Amino acid sequence: MIHPGSTKRIAAAATPLSVPATPGPVWRADRGDGTYRNPVLFADYSDPDVIRVGHDFWLTSSSFSHVPGLPILHSHDLVNWTLVNHALPGLVPVEHFSRPRHGQGVWAPAIRHHAGKFWITYPDPDFGIYAITADDPRGSWSKPRCVLPGKGLIDPCPFWDDDGTGYLIHGWAKSRSGISNRLTLYQLGDDNVSVAGAGTVVIDGSALEGWHTIEGPKLYRRGGYYYVFAPAGGVKNGYQAVFRARHLRGPYEIRIVLAQGATPVNGPHQGAWVDTPAGEDWFLHYQELPAYGRVVHLQPMRWQDDWPVIGDDANGDGTGEPVLAHRKPIALRTTPTAPATSDDFDRAPLGPQWQWQANPQPGWATLDAPLSRLRLACVPRPAATLWLASNLLLQKFPAAAFQVTSDVELDARTEGDEAGLIVFGYSYAWIGVRQIAGALVLVHAVCLGANLGGAERVLHSRPVYAPRICLRAAVKADARCQFSYSVDGATFTLLDGVFQCTSSDWVGAKLGLFASSPPEAKKSGSATIDRFEIVPLSP
Repeated sequence: MIHPGSTKRIAAAATPLSVPATPGPVWRADRGDGTYRNPVLFADYSDPDVIRVGHDFWLTSSSFSHVPGLPILHSHDLVNWTLVNHALPGLVPVEHFSRPRHGQGVWAPAIRHHAGKFWITYPDPDFGIYAITADDPRGSWSKPRCVLPGKGLIDPCPFWDDDGTGYLIHGWAKSRSGISNRLTLYQLGDDNVSVAGAGTVVIDGSALEGWHTIEGPKLYRRGGYYYVFAPAGGVKNGYQAVFRARHLRGPYEIRIVLAQGATPVNGPHQGAWVDTPAGEDWFLHYQELPAYGRVVHLQPMRWQDDWPVIGDDANGDGTGEPVLAHRKPIALRTTPTAPATSDDFDRAPLGPQWQWQANPQPGWATLDAPLSRLRLACVPRPAATLWLASNLLLQKFPAAAFQVTSDVELDARTEGDEAGLIVFGYSYAWIGVRQIAGALVLVHAVCLGANLGGAERVLHSRPVYAPRICLRAAVKADARCQFSYSVDGATFTLLDGVFQCTSSDWVGAKLGLFASSPPEAKKSGSATIDRFEIVPLSP
């Protein structure tokens, strides 16, 4: 919700419009003393899966309908991560994803290394399960190939046994298939991108008293057992389970290995087991924090009686609780890192932190790296609100409390051209510049319940006379946001209203930039952005 009110001017130690952004992590998981704090990724990397190849750790996650998709993150110690690539530059089918499809697209993927190649298997719940490969995860990935077509097939994980035979396990989405709480196993064909024969249900939650929403399977082998790591009980209040069997097709024994207990870490949900070069075991999983999305935690893991023990098992019952801080897996002395956020727009291509709401069109964004400028074309709105606008250039919330500042100049060509800084979810709010009656006007607008057809309302407007305007959003505890602006980059006018940021379909809130024209516009202007700077705040 938004609470409108008056405005007031505040002096701030602001970065002048001409000074570039200072890069650096907004959230630091590495505490610099050989320990870390959770979450190790305070950003919406839902359904994380991770592998180690040599001394390198690689992580990918769900990306839903945002483009590019399938982020690739790299780490040397499981604590300090950098976003180095996206494996999916565009969504398929291309035409289907030419407009926003909130909650559709890339659901929980799995990343593996097999036969000298990196493999990502990902589901689209409306079309089927796809596979892509790469020799180098930082480079180009192959085009998606459909492994198994169908509706409601989700959370796939490939597995290659000791004899080289490949398998694929997956869950089910009831919203598409009418089936849930069930895990199905297929044998892969020799090409590893097709299935051979019919699937077998290896775990059926409906036959287990009190179990529901078993999903997100990850299949491994250790010693004489096959293991399926799978969350159950639902995202908000569930737990992490492990199933083990002597034979791949079962029967499987069950144990809950990680649960919230007395900690503030609800869920804890879907993730992955990984080891270090020294042979230690660790587990990454996510926790859903509504407006912030699904943030990633790292838990110590050990084996006892051929069962994994994850987190802190103080009472020795085999079910651990999430740790909030711990010794680092690998004691590397490195500068703390996190996925990029701030952007000076001084190098091409556009930074990996940015995503569109659908497959982008040429001309939406032009990067003038020598001048450190980003140009956004004013694309006609598809409707009266921005809920179905494809050309929103957004990134994830990077911490619990932060401030974003951006310089925007609007070159309007038609009545209603506009550009600005936006915080986007089921409800959204923005601050920017719009051309009204031939003059530039600062506008602060909000749309509550955009997904339900809510109307966009202007809460504040006033003429502006500077060629550029400095826009700011400050997000503090509980994802409550306030907007302000400045014409000189030093003295800001604070809009006296608080906007409650919200999640969207399966994702947290996002923030970023946009430029648009009225739906009927015949010609449109553009916006020039000099910087996008994010700094941490106290909650």
